[in-house]
Amino acid sequence: MLGNIKEMLLTAQKNGYAVGAFNIENMETAQAVISAAEELNSPVILQTTPSTIRYGGIKLFRQMLASLAEDAKIPAAVHLDHGSDFELAVKAVHAGYTSVMIDGSQLDFEANTALTKRVAEFCGAVNIPVEAELGKVGGKEDDTESSGSCYTHPGEAAEFVKRTGIFSLAVGIGTSHGIYTGAPKINTDLVSDISKKIENPLVLHGTSGLPDTDVCECIKRGICKVNYATELRLAFTEGVREALTADPAAFDPKFYLGAGREKVKRAVKRCIEVCRLYK
Repeated sequence: MLGNIKEMLLTAQKNGYAVGAFNIENMETAQAVISAAEELNSPVILQTTPSTIRYGGIKLFRQMLASLAEDAKIPAAVHLDHGSDFELAVKAVHAGYTSVMIDGSQLDFEANTALTKRVAEFCGAVNIPVEAELGKVGGKEDDTESSGSCYTHPGEAAEFVKRTGIFSLAVGIGTSHGIYTGAPKINTDLVSDISKKIENPLVLHGTSGLPDTDVCECIKRGICKVNYATELRLAFTEGVREALTADPAAFDPKFYLGAGREKVKRAVKRCIEVCRLYK
């Protein structure tokens, strides 16, 4: 069923677990996410980034994801991840996305606040919840790249939420997008500090490669949406490579794409199980 992200996250927040949010690159990754979530009887969030939308088209991805979600046995929301500007947020709403993120984290506080408020006001008029980011998550995500992490200040988070009217907030606590090149240093105390300042659901980005113990600790302290992207890309690529290595003469895409799908499903099940440890 096509899920309501507000209900998902507020329920997770109330009961002390997190909902897994997975970046979708193609049909096979979407099918893998839905199948894994159904087997674990867990709500799930299917999300696409601006580069994925440029690659395949926003209407195509929305229709594909919504079709899979509507037929699913569990609630599945369709979300725009790291929306780059106001115009893309409008396109996502018109296309039928159930929620959007606007990422103004590369801007200064006032510019980020102004952009986010504009998106939140537009989306609020049609009851579409908005996620935003304050502080920077390191690494590279789509067109956004940060050379290092910038922690979210709890006081600024409270002001930001009040002035923008957003539903959920992605926080900077030391995580990084992409592949970690060293041991990540996560400030889990900061999650607790922010949770004391605002009641909004908190979102963790840059989770792929993060130790499960860190993810669980963040959930325990208030994170209720956990994003995964790189982990799925690595799993899918590994599955395809293994299939073609085993049968170099294979030429039917269903063979090797199906192998990638199975690898992603296993990865997603593990991620969901981590998110639900505190359920």
